[in-house]
Amino acid sequence: MKRMYGLFPALLSGFVLMLAQPGATVLAGEEQRAPPEARTAGTLGPQVMRAISEIQEMMTPEDPDDPVDLAGAKIALDELRERRWDRMNDFEKSTLLNFYISYYLAEEDFTNALRTFEEMLTIEELREDTRRRTYRSLGQLYAAEENWTESIENYQAWREMTLEEDVIVFKGLSYAHYQLDEMIPARDFWLDYMNLSLTNGEELGRDDYAYLNGVYFTLETFDEALDLTKTMIMKFDDPTDWQNLSAIYASLDREDERVQSLNLTYLRGLLDDDTRFLNLGQSLAGMEIPLSGRKVLDDGVAQGYILDDLENNTTLAQMSMLGAEYDEALEPALRAAELDETGNSHDTLGYLYYVLNQYEESAEAFRTALDRGGLEDRADTLLFLARALVELDEFEAALEATADSAEAGGEQEQNAARSYREFIQSTRQVHNILAERRADAIDFYESYPSLID
Repeated sequence: MKRMYGLFPALLSGFVLMLAQPGATVLAGEEQRAPPEARTAGTLGPQVMRAISEIQEMMTPEDPDDPVDLAGAKIALDELRERRWDRMNDFEKSTLLNFYISYYLAEEDFTNALRTFEEMLTIEELREDTRRRTYRSLGQLYAAEENWTESIENYQAWREMTLEEDVIVFKGLSYAHYQLDEMIPARDFWLDYMNLSLTNGEELGRDDYAYLNGVYFTLETFDEALDLTKTMIMKFDDPTDWQNLSAIYASLDREDERVQSLNLTYLRGLLDDDTRFLNLGQSLAGMEIPLSGRKVLDDGVAQGYILDDLENNTTLAQMSMLGAEYDEALEPALRAAELDETGNSHDTLGYLYYVLNQYEESAEAFRTALDRGGLEDRADTLLFLARALVELDEFEAALEATADSAEAGGEQEQNAARSYREFIQSTRQVHNILAERRADAIDFYESYPSLID
C-alpha cells in the first residue's frame, strides 16, 4: 500500500464545505415555509423543517457550552426517515441524507457515509450543485477506503458536470492514479493541480514539488527531475534536495557533476550519513585527489557518521596510501589490523612498514598475516616478506619465503619468485664480499701498533 501524502486534511476540508449545506437549507426553509402538501423539489415542509431544526441543534448547538448529542440526533434522523420518507419531496430527502452524512462523518463511519452518498445520487430531482458535491465527496471517501477506481470515476463524473476545475479534485485524481501505478496520469493531474494553485494565487509547499519529483523518479524521467530539483533547491534549500541532486546526476551518467554536487552538499554541511561521506571520499580518490577524499572521511569520522569498523579504517588507510601520505595511513591501518580476523589487513600493514623503511615491523606484520590466513594473495605476501627479510640481511629466510611463494602461486607467481630468488642470491654474494673486505680492512689496521702510548 502506497502512502497517501496527506489526503485526509484535504478530504475533511471538502466535507466541511459539503456539510455546510444542511444548515443553509434550514435557514432558507424558515424564510419560505412551504405548505405541508407541497411536493416541489426545492422546499422543506413545516414538519420536516421542525424535525431538521431540532436535529441540527443536537449536532451543532447554538450555545457553544451546550453538549453535542450525536446519539440523540441519530435517533431523531431514524424516526424522521421512518415516519415521513415516502412522503418527502426530493429536496427534503437530500436534506435528510445530508444530515445522515454529517452524523456518519462525525463518527468516522466512512462505510455508511459512502452508502448514504450513493443513495443521494438515486434521488431523481437532486439539485445539480448537490449532485456535483456528492460526486466530489464520493471521490474523496472512496480514496479514504482505498478504492481507487471508484474514486477516479466519481472525480471524473464531477468534472463532467462543471466547467470549472478544482485543486482538490486534481490532487485526488493524481493520488488515485499513483496508487494504481498509472504514473502518466498521476503526473499530468498533479501538474494541473500545481498550475491551477499558482493561477489562483496559492502558494505551493515543498511536499507538492517532492510528490511530483517522486513521480519523475518512478517514470525515470531524470531530466525533468533534475530541473525540478534545482527549482526546489532555489525555493526551499532543503538538505534532501541537495542530496537528491547528486543521485539524479548519477542516473544521468554525469559523473563529474555528480561528484561536484555531492561535494557542494558536503561543503554546505548537509551530508548526514556514512554512505554519502564514503561515496564522496572514494569518488574524489577516483578523480586522483585522494587526500581531499581522506579529508572528507576524517570529517565524517569526527562527526560520528563514519563508524570505527574494519571496512572504513581500510578505506582511510588506502586514501592516504594513494596520496603517498604513508605516515597518515599507519594509524587506520593498525586499527584495521586489530579488527580483521583474516591476515589481509596485516598484509597491508606489512607493506606500509616496508615503504616506511621499518623492515623488522614489516617482516613481523607479514608473518602475522600468513599465520592468520585467509589472504587474498598468499604468494604475494610471501614475496614481500622475502623483500623485508633481504633488507634485514636474513637471506636464508628470504630464500625460503620465495620458495613458499612459488609453491603457493601459479605460473606468474612462480616466475616472479624465481627472479627474486636470483636477486637474493646475487645480493647475498655481494653482501658476503663486502663483509669479507670489511673484515680484512679491520685486520689490516689492527696489525699496526697504536700511535698513542
